[in-house]
Amino acid sequence: MESADGAARTLPSIRRLSRGPPFGRAQGWLGLSHGGQLLSPPTPHSQENADPQRTAFLLRKQWALYSVTPLYKFCNAHLRDYARLLSAFIAAEKQKGLAVEVGVELDIKVAVTSIPDLKGSDRDQAAILVQLSLRSPASPKNSEEKLVWSGCFCCVFGDHLSENVPEDFTCLPLFLVNGAESYTSLVGSWFQKTFDCCFRRLAISPLNLSWMAAMWTGCKVDKTTSAVELVFSVPCLPYPLDISYAIHPEDAKALWDTVQKTPGEITQEEVDVFMDCLYSHFHRHFKIHLSATKLVKVSTAVASAHCDGMIKFLQSKYLTGLLMLLTELAISQIQ
Repeated sequence: MESADGAARTLPSIRRLSRGPPFGRAQGWLGLSHGGQLLSPPTPHSQENADPQRTAFLLRKQWALYSVTPLYKFCNAHLRDYARLLSAFIAAEKQKGLAVEVGVELDIKVAVTSIPDLKGSDRDQAAILVQLSLRSPASPKNSEEKLVWSGCFCCVFGDHLSENVPEDFTCLPLFLVNGAESYTSLVGSWFQKTFDCCFRRLAISPLNLSWMAAMWTGCKVDKTTSAVELVFSVPCLPYPLDISYAIHPEDAKALWDTVQKTPGEITQEEVDVFMDCLYSHFHRHFKIHLSATKLVKVSTAVASAHCDGMIKFLQSKYLTGLLMLLTELAISQIQ
């Protein structure tokens, strides 16, 4: 579908930084002031008996993040039809010479399914999982298909966005992608034309990364073998130069415990103090001012995130909270 000015909508290639304050909130960020553990929002009644296996596919994979405007005339009852139509669209694009696997004849199977377990409140829309699998026509019919691409539309505690859109629109603002960009472009183009929506790469600002570093450091995990690692990019150099700063998880947690004033809540002031303490320690040993660099990546035992909008979930315990955080960021970019 074309936009109002007649320009065709395509997946944007420019990775823009997010707008507005970090994830739209400041003190009591992301509703944490209402109680509960850090990054563990209250579980709605609909999720009390949720099957963790239904969301396990998200763990330990690298996901690219997109924000998506509301989908027009999308209906959960028609998922099989959507799979069939998307499959036909991909086949047609292959006929135009846009085959992903050049020189190899492969059948692409499309599956579009609903994941009711992957949402925050009862007012959120159930997540939608799109999967592409490949199988050669020469292979036996009962042979296993190879999963090559996954995309997941979701909305976790983003019901405040749904309240402000007309009835015909479905709000699934966060889109996570694992797979080749060529498939992402095909699937994104079909969704944009079919549901009059717009995709945009979701970058993570250094400020938001510092929030993640503080919040994830404060999370309790069963095994704390992973160091808290911060990666900084040094600007204004003729060649790329990154500085990796690894902190023992127990030391990082001890520092955060001295900074955080109220368990379950986090403020910008606490994040600033936490980061300043890390900067001061680094400067004392290496005489380098990290405050003059750009924070580009955060890795902890809970998750890892890169400023380019890449994330890896490592703990199922905090999955809902992490998706809530990313939903908030996606919404702030749409609004």
